Amino acid sequence: MQRRRLRARNATRGTILASECRVADSFLSRGLGLIPRSSLRDGEGLLITRTSTITMFFMRFAIDAVFLTKDGHVTRIAPRLRPWSPVAGARGAASVLELPPGTAARTATQVGDDITLEA
Repeated sequence: MQRRRLRARNATRGTILASECRVADSFLSRGLGLIPRSSLRDGEGLLITRTSTITMFFMRFAIDAVFLTKDGHVTRIAPRLRPWSPVAGARGAASVLELPPGTAARTATQVGDDITLEA
């Protein structure tokens, strides 16, 4: 997992989804995702690259999952996913942004919005 932190911004709505977003871009970091964590603080996020699906198996807390195309367009939002719940993938997604539960609703993020990642 890259140690650099990005800011995930909804360019369509002008809102910040995560001020500290880590990037999971290796085989191991993408496979583990947030499983080792016990929570996400407000403002934190994890961008899992090169995937259109995630799993909630072995997770210990709920998340919002925002599925993104390679260009950052939102193709699907899965709000308040509970640990051990099944998750359907999203056609056309190239990455998934995992956020604290309620973030998508709080920022009014919707399918079709553009998400940018800023250093």
